[in-house]
Amino acid sequence: MVASPKSAESGADAPLAGVKVLDLSRFIAGPLCAQILGDFGAEVVKVERPTGEDSRHHGPYWQGESIYMFLYHRNKQAITLDTRHEKALHILETLVKWADVVVENFRPGTIEKMGIGYDRMKELNSDIILVSLSGFGQTGPDSSRALFDAISQASSGLMSMTGEPSGKPTLSGTYIADYTTGYQGAMGAMAALMHRNQTGEGQLVDIASFDTMFSALGIRLMAELMLGMEMPRSGSRDLLTAPVNVYEANDGPIYIQAGTASLFPKLCNVMGKRHLVSDERFATVEGRMQWQEFLESEIQEWVGQLSRKDIAEQLDEVGVPYAEVASVQEVARSPQIAARGMIAEAEHAELGTIRMPANPIHMEKSPPTVRKAPPTVGEDNRHVYRNILGFSDEDLAELKEQGVI
Repeated sequence: MVASPKSAESGADAPLAGVKVLDLSRFIAGPLCAQILGDFGAEVVKVERPTGEDSRHHGPYWQGESIYMFLYHRNKQAITLDTRHEKALHILETLVKWADVVVENFRPGTIEKMGIGYDRMKELNSDIILVSLSGFGQTGPDSSRALFDAISQASSGLMSMTGEPSGKPTLSGTYIADYTTGYQGAMGAMAALMHRNQTGEGQLVDIASFDTMFSALGIRLMAELMLGMEMPRSGSRDLLTAPVNVYEANDGPIYIQAGTASLFPKLCNVMGKRHLVSDERFATVEGRMQWQEFLESEIQEWVGQLSRKDIAEQLDEVGVPYAEVASVQEVARSPQIAARGMIAEAEHAELGTIRMPANPIHMEKSPPTVRKAPPTVGEDNRHVYRNILGFSDEDLAELKEQGVI
């Protein structure tokens, strides 16, 4: 039985139980990083301005709340703080003293201007771990540039690889740079926590979106580094083997991967085109790459006469990899997603049941859990300011009146 990301009342026995995380980040990469730490049991305090971070004002909305926020903020306690207010610095410093890990994704230099740069954090908390996620990193000639996910895809080389060979470079269909950066940030935070457990030392973890995308360029990057070779966009084809592509069945698209020496004959046999196997033109990977347009036409002729279900049944029998090209609606309702527990639910006190993608890390002994629904703006102000920071009700009333929180 696969242990799946599940709901739990308490994270007391979770891997990161007892770890305290201050989340000063916005949008996707930083909030996702902090959420992952929360999924594994860390206590996360999310700080945003009194009107809520920008993401709360992005539709679509459900019961007046942005569903965008449901993706990256579960397992967090949300507080409000106007970090530009003159009285905010003392509160931020108190939170830094409380925290084990701080997550931020401002442009480099911003937290220094706020008065809580890494040097100041170390003065307040000598073994603090600061996870700084930024566009181009804390160093280098581009470090001060602003960056969103699309800029990372364009600047890192990823966009140049994506799309049809005869078309324009294309963005990924999701915020892949932000997601990758968020996961790298969480991994860096966990590694830094292990280092601190061994040495007592905190450290700065510097994660750049540009770096994460550059490191994910795969064989195209290696071809450039080792061979000086530029590999063009390949659309839905495989870079190194053929035939591999999307084909149109009589009821929709299906992706078939039969480019290896063992898979190609199996596909030919299923199609009733055994003569292709004995043709010397297609005996090697190089030959099949050279003649892939011809082979694709042969495959399309067969595929076009059948339904995707019929094709799937025949390919399953011989072990040729395939996938019906699923819509988001179809995959969200698929039995595989249900079996893997990949849709998490959380009960919100005001909003009811919230459904969201679960953490994809499955662990036998210590799986990630959903213990708290994504919070509304300032939902946890009273608890955090009173129980963690030690403010009185009178203090809170004064801070709110002055516009600090």
